[in-house]
Order: sequence, then C-alpha cells, then structure tokens
Amino acid sequence: MPGSQLELLAPLSGIVVPIDHVPDPVFAQKMVGDGVAIDPITNQLLSPAAGKITQLHSACHAITLTTTEGVEVLMHIGLDTVMLKGEGFKALVKLNDQVAAGQPLIEFDANFVAKHARSLLTEIVVTNGDKVARYQAASGFVQAGKSTLLVLQLAGPEGAAAAKAAADTLSRLVRIPNLTGLHARPAAVIANAAKTYKSDIRLLRGNDEGNAKSVVGIMGLEVQHGDEVRIKANGVDAAAAVDALVALLTSGSGEDVGAAILTKHKPAPLDTLRPVAARPKSDDPNVLTGVSASPGLAVGQIFQIRQDDIAVTEAGENPQIERRRFDNALKEASKQLEKLKGEISDASKAEIFAAHQELLTDPELLDLAVAGISSGKSAGFAWRSAYTRYAEQLAKLKNEVLAGRANDIRDVGVRVLRLIAGVAESKLSLPANTILIAEELTPSETASLDRSRVLGFATTGGGATSHVAILARSLNIPAICGIDEAVVKLANGTTVILDGSKGTLRLNPTDTEMAVIRDKQARLAKKRAEELAAAHLPPVTTDGHHIEIVANIGGLEEARQGVELGGEGVGLLRSEFLYLERNDAPSEEEQTRIYGDIAQALGKERTLVIRTLDVGGDKPLPYLPMPAEENPFLGVRGIRLCLAEPEILRTQVRAILRAAPYSKLHIMFPMIANLEELRAAKAVVLAEKAALGITADVKVGIMVEVPATAILAEQFAREADFFSIGTNDLTQYTLAMDRGHPKLAKQADALHPGVLNLIALTVMGAHAHGKWVGVCGGIASDPQAVPALIGMGVDELSVSVPSIPAIKALVRKLNKADCEKVAADVLRMGTATEVRARLGKLVDA
Repeated sequence: MPGSQLELLAPLSGIVVPIDHVPDPVFAQKMVGDGVAIDPITNQLLSPAAGKITQLHSACHAITLTTTEGVEVLMHIGLDTVMLKGEGFKALVKLNDQVAAGQPLIEFDANFVAKHARSLLTEIVVTNGDKVARYQAASGFVQAGKSTLLVLQLAGPEGAAAAKAAADTLSRLVRIPNLTGLHARPAAVIANAAKTYKSDIRLLRGNDEGNAKSVVGIMGLEVQHGDEVRIKANGVDAAAAVDALVALLTSGSGEDVGAAILTKHKPAPLDTLRPVAARPKSDDPNVLTGVSASPGLAVGQIFQIRQDDIAVTEAGENPQIERRRFDNALKEASKQLEKLKGEISDASKAEIFAAHQELLTDPELLDLAVAGISSGKSAGFAWRSAYTRYAEQLAKLKNEVLAGRANDIRDVGVRVLRLIAGVAESKLSLPANTILIAEELTPSETASLDRSRVLGFATTGGGATSHVAILARSLNIPAICGIDEAVVKLANGTTVILDGSKGTLRLNPTDTEMAVIRDKQARLAKKRAEELAAAHLPPVTTDGHHIEIVANIGGLEEARQGVELGGEGVGLLRSEFLYLERNDAPSEEEQTRIYGDIAQALGKERTLVIRTLDVGGDKPLPYLPMPAEENPFLGVRGIRLCLAEPEILRTQVRAILRAAPYSKLHIMFPMIANLEELRAAKAVVLAEKAALGITADVKVGIMVEVPATAILAEQFAREADFFSIGTNDLTQYTLAMDRGHPKLAKQADALHPGVLNLIALTVMGAHAHGKWVGVCGGIASDPQAVPALIGMGVDELSVSVPSIPAIKALVRKLNKADCEKVAADVLRMGTATEVRARLGKLVDA
C-alpha cells in the first residue's frame, strides 16, 4: 500500500514543461526517470527538499539530491550542457553535504548557457521510481523555493513491484472500427493524443506491442479492421490516458466509422484493405501497364532517374558531437519541410509534409538512432540504420496503405541523411517534354518537379493510395505507379504516350495516335491561355451582373498568387495554418504580422475575410489538450472551442483587427449553429475594437455550415453582416455522409437538391436584410455548379487560387436571367445526377 507524501519545491522559477515534451528522447521517454522540466528565468538552482548531495557532476551541470525519505532527485540544467565542461556553472555545495529545502546548490550564467547549449530546459526527475507510487505535477509558472513542483505519493514497504503494479493500468479489449485499420491518419491522431500524457503508453495487439506515442510504432503493429487491442499505461496519469485513448479508438480515431458500426463488418472491405496487388500485364507488347495514380494524357520522351547513394562512416566521433550533428540535421529538415508545405497550394496535400515533420519527432525512430549514436556509431550510420529498419518493416505489411508509407519514411530519412553528410540534393537537368521514369519517387521529389519540363511520370513502386500519387493529382501531373518493371530498361529519349487515367504507357505510338492526343492537349492549353490572358477582366455576366470572384487561401504566398491571377480579394483565409503542426500557440505579435502582411498584399481595394480558428477533436492541437469525442465532427470545434477558450479567441481577434488599415477587413466565425454563439463572438470583437481604439468598419459574418443556420438564415441576417456558405461541411451535415468516407464520398455531392435548397434559403434570408452571400466550399470552383449558384443569387464565389481565371471566364459567358431559370429547374429536382445532367447542358453549350 502507498505510504506518505513528499513535496518537492521548485528549484528554479519558470514555466513547467511536461517531461515528454523535452526535445531529448532520453528524458522524454523517461529513460532516466519520471518528473518534469522547467524553462527557467532564474539562474540559481535551489534544493527541492532536505537531504544529502549524493552526486555532483564534474561539469557542475547536474546534481542528485537524496531526500531523507530515500528518494533520489536528479536536477539536470539544460540539454547537452556537459559539453560546456563546467564553463558557466559554479557549484555552491560539495558531495555528501547535508542541505536544507530551498538552499542554493548551483549558480549558472544563463546567458552563456543559452548561447552555447542546445536548450536551457532543466529536468527534475526521480531516478529510483520504485520509491514512488504516484506523481502529481504542477503546471504553469512556479516560483523557486516557494511553489510546490511535485507531490510524490511514496510506495509502501512492498517496494518496486508493488509500486509498479499500482501504476500499471490495462484497458479492456477494444475492437477497431476503422475500415482500413490504423493507417497513418488514425495512427497520428492516437500518437498526438498519447503525447499529451506523461505516462508511458503502449498499444497491445495479441503478444505484440508498440509505443502509442509513435506513429511508426502504431503502424508497425498492422492493426486491421475488427482486430482487438488494449491500451497499457504506466505513470502518474495512466488511468486518464487509458480512458481517453480507449474512447478515441472506439470512436475511430478521428475517422467516420458509422457505416462500419451499423453494418457490423467483420473483415475490412476488399477495396480498402488488400495485399499489395501484383502488377497488371498487357497482351500488347507496346503497352506497359500499372495503376492509375493521377489522370491525364502526356506525350513525351523517357528520362530515367536513379537514386544516389549517400556514403556514411560507421564509427562516430565523440557521441556528444554526433548527437549535436543529428539534432541540427533534424531542425534543418523540419525547416525545409515547413518551406515545402508553403509551396503546396492545396492545404490538405500540404499535410503530407506536416506528417513528415511528425516523423522527425517520432520517439521510436529517434530512440533507435540515439541508441546507435550512444554505442559509438556515427550520426549518419545510426540514423540510416533506424529509418531503413522501420521502412523495411512497413514495406512488408499486407495492408497496402501502410506499406505505401514506407516511402514516406525513406523520404524523411534521406532528407536528414543528406544534412548530416553535408550532401546537397542534386539538381536534375531535365530535357523538355520529359516523361520521368523511376523505381520510386519520394513526396519531396514529386512536389519539386519542374512542371515546365515534366509532363508525366511512372514508377515501378507505390500505388494509388501513396502520398506521391496524392501529390501528383494535386499538381495535375499525369502519373502511373506500380508499372511493369520493364520500363526501367527503356532508353532515354524513347517517345511514349502516358495515359494516367488508364494506367498505361504506350511505346512506339503512331503519328496518328500522337496527333489526336496533341490536338486535345492543344485545345485545352489554348483555353487555359485565353483564360489567363483575360484574368484581370471583371467577372460580369452578359446581362451586366457582377459576381465577385475571390480566393480561398492558407497563407501569404497564396494571397499574392490570387492577386496575380485576377482575384478580387480573399473570401476565406484559413487561419488555422498558424496553429497546426506546432507545440505552442502563435503569439499575438506573430499573428499580427502575418495578417498584416496578407492584408497589405491584397491592398485597400480588396476584401479580406479571415475565418477564426476552426479546429476541434478531428484536428487536435498538442498544446490545447481536448478530451476524445465519439464524433469529433459533431463535438467541440470551431466557434464552440473558441468560446470555451476565450483567451485564444481574444488574442486572435486583436491580431486580426490590427490588419484593418490595410484592406477591407471582414471577420468570419465558423460552425455557428445558434444566435447565442454569434452574439457572444460579436461581443468579443466589439470589446477588443474598443480596447484597441479601432474605428474602421470591420464587418462580422458567419460560415453557414450547419443546416439549422441555413433554415434560420433570415433571423441570422438581422445580426450578421454577411454569410459565407461552407458547402463541404454543409453537405456532409445535410446528407449525414462523411465526404472522406471510402464508400460514401461519391454520394456526398454538394449538388444534391437538398443542399441546393438550403443554399437558396440562405440567399433569400440574407437578401431580405440587404446582406451579401458568398460560397467558399468546393462547388464554388466547380464549373457545373456556378450557373446554379449565380441563378440562386449568390453574390460571391471564393475559389481555389488556380481556378480564378477559369471561373471568371465562365461568369463572363453566362447570362444571369438564364441562370435563374436553370436554378429554378434544379431546385425542383430529386437527385444530384439529374442536377448535374441539367447543368452540364448549360456549361457545355
């Protein structure tokens, strides 16, 4: 049974940091012991309790106190400070000294240490955990010698075994409802949730187990639909961690699993979970076949590329030097990936590189690499061994989706390895009209392809679900994956026709075949060129009605691109790009600078609509722990989250308001479902405007994503300045279908008459009070949908940046009176198929 309590005082003043957030796997994974860290603002380390100094490192950066109760408390100032060899540190006590609580132990030059060490984070951990049954840690700011940092429930006489038994928590069996098992996305959701707890957490599948804080560890278990798993946790918050992760697993780990639960499928469907398929073969010797990765046609010449080997030595120098070299490479790789994310216009595709950043902090990978370095291997050799081992494990899995993620690990691995070895990535000198051939392309290589020279590509590895295929589709590059290996024997310069839609590569094409393909390509290219040349002409219908065409953006670069392509402003700035994929909330100053830069890029004559933070249980923030929800899409997200965390909302609103002098500023709140939410949000804006002394006319509007809001549009229009209809969420909430569901995605059509009638109802309610209505969802960029939207009276279309010239050109060809007739027709129809058939006639005409 547990014994008495021991209180440890804060040895330094500063902010408490959970031990698993320390950027060092040795501490983060509690290899030394359990405890916390402090980001200090004082430079004198005090004794947290009365006791005896039982260890004092010669470099004076680390000291161990053994309390009168026998608890060993290690205090380690900074990270990699041993390499300073005592410079900047002064011991105020000697080994074996008896000390009192609050007595000064070590004095250090904080400025010197901060400049020369990796971090000033100071770890306070209990090294003999068998003495402690339970830990309770402070949070926020603590004051040295006065605040209680840790409360330790001491173990009774049974000792280590009893303490560990008391700390072990094992969950019930959980049956996995995800149709494709725990692939990369749900694995990342689980790992991120697990990282918010201090305990060591394991996912168990039969006799196998993996680190629940590691995406690689989870995916390596190859957990499939219907498998039964358990959560095992050991630590101060073990029970809470088990409860939260069981709820998360049961609910689908951020994926919609409703259909699976209702139909009680035992095995996963064959089209979503299957062994890697054998390569298809063609009976035609002039045709090589593979899997369609990205649609489109291309006529060009073969150019073969092969991966260069990066040479590394096995034996390392001093482990501290190798460790610093490794850490520096990880940091630089993260910066490169952040830059690469910014170059991808589609925010959802940019998340691929956010996942790569997640791999850079994966505890399983890092632990393996650090262990290699500690055993005397070089940083390059240890890292290559670590990522190669895990990539090979994933590649052997039967689940095609998981096997495809091996390429992502290799991509991240090579990026870091280049940085460790100091080898610059070789620049390909590609000829014009290139059809690229490779055994594998990485996501990084795919995103960096020169589109002016590369017309398409084919790889012998990968599949339609790979991140390379996803990127190829977003970049509009025709592509084939898993093609016949005979392709690598083709000579450079061989003329071929690549059909990405059919997954075929035709060799020795006839002149007639090439002429037909090139004619189609020429007509499309001419149309695009005409649209681009006229991009800055106003989007006015043939009968004189102006429809504002603006951009959906996720950052400054897209704002600039939108202006270059003729955009009349920004109809949706997704501000969550500032909050995601980081360990702390953006400061008010950072937000102010970014919103101001975007506003200035647009100019005072253009509209800027900034949507406040729109995250929730489906997109959790690591620095804002949220309880797992059975259905995060119907949980605390959007405005609900922001009203529950008012300081986050107020900070963001202040930063947004400071952009008012530079553009026509509008603030838009997401997921509004009732008038009380709108009133509360408006009150925040009014209060912050008054506090900042801002007199500009800043408009406040709402996203219409919830059917109830569309039905009550007339009531909302009395109090909102404008509406913007988010048709993506409105569609899935109206039809009760997840647009990302593998079985239902095609049916979740925003041109369903039910959705269109809600749009029409929204427009009527807004116009009754003189308010304008925009559409910022996917159908605003759909040429078939545009006539119906104009006919219903939509005033603004907020589209993807590349779509701006085409949608403006389409508007100039339409007659609003004709569009109104078409809208009246489709609103009376019963299916989305009928609607698309009717609209297709108008657009094709």
